[in-house]
Amino acid sequence: MSTKIACLLPGYNCGECGYKSCRELAEKISCAADLTLCPILSQERFKENAATIIGLLGGKGHKECIRGVIDGLVADFALASLPGEPSCREDIYPFDRDAKIRVGDVLSYRPLGCPIKHFARVLRHEHGMATVHLVGPVHLLNGSKMPEDIGICLVSAFEGMVSRGRTPDVGETVSFLPEHCMMQKVHSGVVVHSEGSRVRIEGIDLKVWQRASNKIR
Repeated sequence: MSTKIACLLPGYNCGECGYKSCRELAEKISCAADLTLCPILSQERFKENAATIIGLLGGKGHKECIRGVIDGLVADFALASLPGEPSCREDIYPFDRDAKIRVGDVLSYRPLGCPIKHFARVLRHEHGMATVHLVGPVHLLNGSKMPEDIGICLVSAFEGMVSRGRTPDVGETVSFLPEHCMMQKVHSGVVVHSEGSRVRIEGIDLKVWQRASNKIR
C-alpha cells in the first residue's frame, strides 16, 4: 500500500515532514492523522489525493491511530499493565538518595518532567532503583496515612503489554502511550525486550522524537 500512497503524495521530497523523501514518508503513514506531517498535502490542489489516501487507510490492514491528548502526537502503540497488575511497571531512581523505600510500601513521587504526583506500590528495590506500579491515592479511600513522599524521581523504564498498535522490535526507538498516564502524554524510549505482547522500554524521555527526523517535539 505504501507504493500507492507514495504516488499520491506531492513528490517534492522537501523534507518538511521530517523524512528524506515522500516515498519514505509513505512507508510510515498508518492513519489519517499522519497526513498532517505533509504541509503541502493540505493545499486545495491535493485535496482529492488526500481523500484517496484516507480511503486506502480505511481498508483492510489499517492501523489504529493512537494519539496523545496533551500533545496531540501519534504513538506507535499503547502500553497496558501486566496481567493482574493495576498499571504498567515503572523503574524509578529517586534524587533523594536517603529516601526510605521498602517493598510493599505505597509511596508518592513526581517523575522528572511531569507535573502530576504519582502514588505507587513498591514491587522491588535494588541498588537504589525501585520497580513500582501505580495504585492511585488509595489513602483517600481507605483512611490510611499519606504515603511517604520521596520527591522527584527519574523514570528509567516502563514494562507492560502492548494493548493497541504494533508490537515493536528490540532496539527500536519508539513513541508509546502508557494507558495509566493521567495526562495521556506520549512518551519515547528504546525497546530492550520484546516477547509476544510484553515489552520493556528504557531510556524514557517525555520529549518525543518526530519519526525519523532530528526534530524533537
